Amino acid sequence: MPNTNGMIGLWLQARKPATSRCDGPVSALVSSRVRFRAMPVHETMIQTRDANPAMAGGKAETEDAATGRRGRPRSAATTAAILQSAYTLMATTDLAATTIDAIARHSNVSKMTIYKWWPSREALLIDAFLDQASRAVPLPEAGNPVARIRRHVATYVEALQGEFGRVQLAVISECISKTGTAEMFYQRYLGLRRARMLEIITAGQKDGSIGAPGVPGDIYDAIYGSLFYRYVFGIKPLTPAYARNLVNLVLRPCADA
Repeated sequence: MPNTNGMIGLWLQARKPATSRCDGPVSALVSSRVRFRAMPVHETMIQTRDANPAMAGGKAETEDAATGRRGRPRSAATTAAILQSAYTLMATTDLAATTIDAIARHSNVSKMTIYKWWPSREALLIDAFLDQASRAVPLPEAGNPVARIRRHVATYVEALQGEFGRVQLAVISECISKTGTAEMFYQRYLGLRRARMLEIITAGQKDGSIGAPGVPGDIYDAIYGSLFYRYVFGIKPLTPAYARNLVNLVLRPCADA
């Protein structure tokens, strides 16, 4: 009988990422702000909860979106257990303790399954964060564009004050320290949600409820970039009143909005 432990060990060793290219001041600043320790890594891409059949509770494609491998469809229940375990460990321990081994034990899922479904540890952590964000900070679906943005901004500001904000910074810091960039976080999380909010801003400009001219992306960045900057550096308290005034200043909503 072949030595499977030895074969798995060699396979895992081959998957280990290269040494970090960036341990610069940005990563240090974020890590100290969040009080999470840096850690060894083994992982990372996700679509939104609605776009990902496994997250949404539907049947996944027989070809794994993250790895391109064909095989049995993902189990929605198993996927949810892995994502919830990863987020719970990040929120209640720290990023260093949120290893693939720990996630496997917490979710009662084999490590081989996790490695098959996610190309890297970072990818799993981002996907777990996105899964939580879909519930903690849902994208607004009802109401006029200005009301939807106000509601989303208020929810985001509130979430930043708790574990959601700390985990977000920790995941971004991990991506930067291990890959030298936060591009993976943007591709798997921020870019997807940003695109949806740009649609709402564009709709508001077209129906006249948003009076601000210019590119929707610049308007989005002016709002959410300001919120995140203020939160990361702790320049002043991130209050609901500040968030409301910021939205009004940037959007220039019509009187009826």
